[in-house]
Amino acid sequence: MITICFVTQKGGSGKTTLAISCAVAAMQSGKRALIIDMDTQATAESWYQDREAEEPFLVRIAPIELEHALATARKNNIDIVFIDTPGRDEPSIAAAIRESDFCIIPCRPSPADMKATPATIETIKRLSKHSAFVLTQTPARGYRIKEAEKGLSVLGIVAPIPIVLRNTYQDAQGRGQGVTEYEPKGKAAEEINLLWNWIIRKVRKVNYAKEKNFS
Repeated sequence: MITICFVTQKGGSGKTTLAISCAVAAMQSGKRALIIDMDTQATAESWYQDREAEEPFLVRIAPIELEHALATARKNNIDIVFIDTPGRDEPSIAAAIRESDFCIIPCRPSPADMKATPATIETIKRLSKHSAFVLTQTPARGYRIKEAEKGLSVLGIVAPIPIVLRNTYQDAQGRGQGVTEYEPKGKAAEEINLLWNWIIRKVRKVNYAKEKNFS
C-alpha cells in the first residue's frame, strides 16, 4: 500500500483539490483509493457527500486515529491512500508526514505561499521523508511560474506540471467529481493525469530504493 500526504502550513494552497483529483485519477487507473480527511474544515468529506460514486473511498478522522485508519486500509486491500491535512501548523501534519511514503507540497506562485514552505520542508526532512512541490493556481503562462520554480528548487524537487487556475476544478468539486470525470478531455484533466503519472513514478522509485536498501 502506498501512502501520499498533501501538506503545507498555508491555507488555500489547493491541498484538498489535488488530493481529490489525484485520488479520482488513481481510481480511474484501476487502483483502490482511499482519501483520509484530517482537515477540520472537512472539505474533502463535503465533496464525498455530494458524490454519487462510492469510490474513491473516504474517511474523516482525528490525528490520533491515523495509524488505525491506515492499518484498516491495508486489511481492506487499499492500493493508495491520500491524506488531506490542515492548512496550519499542528501535530496532525507531522503525524501524516511520518506515516507517508511521499509528501506533496502544494504552493501558489506568490511570495506569501513561498515564504510559508520552509517550515513544512523542515518537518519533512526531520522525519526523513521524500517530497515534491506542486505549483497550484498558477497563470496559464508567464514569468511567475518560472520564478516560483527557481525559488522552490532551492528547497526541493518541483513537479514539472503546474496546476493552472481554472474554474473546472471548482465546478467539478461542486458536483462531487474529479476534473478527469467532469471534463475528461479538458485542460485540467490533462494536467491532473500528467501530474498523477509523474507522482506515481516518483513514489515507485522511492519504494524501490527503500526495498533495495533493506534486501
